[in-house]
Amino acid sequence: MFLLQSDLIDLTSLRRPSAVRRWLDRERIPYVVAADGWPRVLRAVIMERLGGQIEPLALEPELILE
Repeated sequence: MFLLQSDLIDLTSLRRPSAVRRWLDRERIPYVVAADGWPRVLRAVIMERLGGQIEPLALEPELILE
């Protein structure tokens, strides 16, 4: 659902949460700030911006009958 902190570091090449937030602001990527100061960015927003497809999460195991 949300990008991991390591994903944000990879995306922005920045390590401080304040610097990551400034980068997201410049790129006009919406986020919310968590209690730890790190921004929370929806994975779907980034995937849409980059033109990728989001694979649906498997919430339950699939039953395959043959």
